[in-house]
Amino acid sequence: MKNMDIIEQAAKRLAELRRAGVELAPVAPAPEPGETVVRPAEIVAPSAAAPASTAYASRRIELDMERIARHDILTPHAERSHLADELRVIKRPLLRNVAGKGVAPVKNANLIMVTSAVPGEGKSFTAANLAMSIAMELDHTVLLVDADVARPSLPEIFGLPPSKGLLDVLVDKDTDLSQVMLRTNVEKLSILPSGSRHLHATELLASDAMANLLDDLATRYSDRVIIFDSPPLLVTTEARALASHMGQVVLVVRAERTTHSEVRHALSLLELAPVKMLMLNQAADPSANGHSYGYGYGYGYEKKNDGGEAR
Repeated sequence: MKNMDIIEQAAKRLAELRRAGVELAPVAPAPEPGETVVRPAEIVAPSAAAPASTAYASRRIELDMERIARHDILTPHAERSHLADELRVIKRPLLRNVAGKGVAPVKNANLIMVTSAVPGEGKSFTAANLAMSIAMELDHTVLLVDADVARPSLPEIFGLPPSKGLLDVLVDKDTDLSQVMLRTNVEKLSILPSGSRHLHATELLASDAMANLLDDLATRYSDRVIIFDSPPLLVTTEARALASHMGQVVLVVRAERTTHSEVRHALSLLELAPVKMLMLNQAADPSANGHSYGYGYGYGYEKKNDGGEAR
């Protein structure tokens, strides 16, 4: 009689689980002596305290360092180079602002946008190298965001597989940022791809969803340097909207190519950015093996006060 009560209780419990939508795997027979049985993972019903929809884990990918080096991108174990030295000069003032040690406090200093006036100036090359250089620091982690959604270059540079990314987060409120972020075998570097193609991809950068995402990035990942490879400023208006949320902007200028009028026009569109840095790319330097970065003197702060003084 006691055994019958146990069976009835078990049957009742099984019926409750089925009504709750929990699928139960069939019970495997007992193994023969000496036989090894590999069993499937135990099925656990979702907990009300921790819904399955919030249990996100970013993917991990292996970057091919030889491929990256062929694109003239820094790698963690590469020998010291002229490019690495120039990038150290460039990143130091940016990191001082992130740490709150600059000339003046900078809101959202950890949001750094790398852009150019027109295409072909080397902004994606700069963004990738700057991210790798900062990832080699002892005290900083980096998220590199491919925000040039119309013409993404980071998949080619890093050999990234097609995957969801920034655009998917913007169009689908159920897609969490951590679901599409790619962790890499460079310990302190993660990458957010541009994501699935979308008819209105560039317009999404100027949307309220993007503004909300940037606010989330600045606060949720406040301990991380977030670098945006953005569209060129004079090609789309979306880049200007993106710049208005940035703490720091690096404007890449290609030597012997970008005109003075293009540079002036691009700078005029960055009025809302607290910190702007002009960076000269591919300046003639025989010691640089064909590549060079010149640290521009257009670096400065916008001091927000009643008079709108800039210095």
